[in-house]
Amino acid sequence: MDIYLIRHTQTATDPGLCYGQSDIALADSFPNEMANLHDKLPEFDDDCTVFSSPLTRCLQLAETFSDTVTTDTRLQELDFGEWEGKRFDDIDAAVLQHWTNNFVTAAPPKGENFEDLYQRAGNFWQDLLATEAEQVLVITHAGVIRALLARALNLPLANSFQLRIDSGSVHKLRQADDYLYIEYINL
Repeated sequence: MDIYLIRHTQTATDPGLCYGQSDIALADSFPNEMANLHDKLPEFDDDCTVFSSPLTRCLQLAETFSDTVTTDTRLQELDFGEWEGKRFDDIDAAVLQHWTNNFVTAAPPKGENFEDLYQRAGNFWQDLLATEAEQVLVITHAGVIRALLARALNLPLANSFQLRIDSGSVHKLRQADDYLYIEYINL
């Protein structure tokens, strides 16, 4: 099984906005970014399976690959709770620093921590690997991709943010003979 983890393209937000599970639009540059992304990828079979986060910034991209997209809430970005829609600069600096230092186990108020996201994404991953699909596209968010790569590489979760996940990037994995290979990251 060839698995392509794809991060949505740039969003129509100002830098520094906390928008994990907020449903925000893609930037006006979407048509060009989408074309560049498609150029990075091979032609897919007609029966290629496409999964997407239900958030617009992922679903809009997913629908450029297939008319049949399966949305899955387990592919949503980290829930920032009360921080959703706020600028990071507007969050109490000490509280934000505590979360930054402990993001694996500390959650924003009424949000989730990275371990929660890791478990949620991991449940999706186990279901995915149990399928008979040959080619799979997963259009999702940076946090989910980091969690899935950390699972594949058996990385400590605190190290997952050392993985660079650019907007519009592709990460290819191959499941073969009960072994998971990472073919490339952040293309």
